[in-house]
Order: sequence, then C-alpha cells, then structure tokens
Amino acid sequence: MAHEKNQSLMEALSNCAAECNHCATACLDEQDVKMLARCIKLDIDCAEICLLTASFVARDSEHANHLLKECAEICEACAEECEKHAHMEHCRKCAEACRHCAEACLQTA
Repeated sequence: MAHEKNQSLMEALSNCAAECNHCATACLDEQDVKMLARCIKLDIDCAEICLLTASFVARDSEHANHLLKECAEICEACAEECEKHAHMEHCRKCAEACRHCAEACLQTA
C-alpha cells in the first residue's frame, strides 16, 4: 500500500484533515460555540486520525488497514455532525470532505 499507488487516498486524507481543522476553528468563531461543541471535538478527532492514517499508508505499515477502517468510522461521524450545521459553509464543506475521505478509506481497507 505504498503512497505512490494510493495518491488519491493520501489526498483525501490530507484534504479532510485540513477541512476539519478549518471547521473547528471557524466553529469557535460562531456565536453559539456551545451548540457546536460536539462538532469541534469530532473535527479535532477526525483531523488527527486522518493525519495518522496518512502516515501509516505512506510507509506501507502492516497496520494501515486497521486505521483505515477506524478513520472511515470517525469521518462518517464527523460528516453526520457537520451536516446538522450545513447552513454554515465551513460545516458543509467539512461534511463533504469527510464523506469523500470515508469512501476512499473503505475502498482501500
């Protein structure tokens, strides 16, 4: 599972992490931050698992498949939460990135 043959997966993981980090920061600037607490927490979890998974995939770790499955699960949870706030552009874009990443992880795992 070398990174050359998984370029689209690596891009999906990187993009998802970036969108999640942006969403978490943007949520902190919203008026009702408390209402967005779960969104922010999932954004942080999702960004971290995406970066970790990308590292495992890049070095062709024998444990990458385990992380891909977990990453897909967390991406789905993040997407579901962000979709609840899809009226905010950052949450809508984050949900899209998370769904795409989850699909890419499941196709590879």
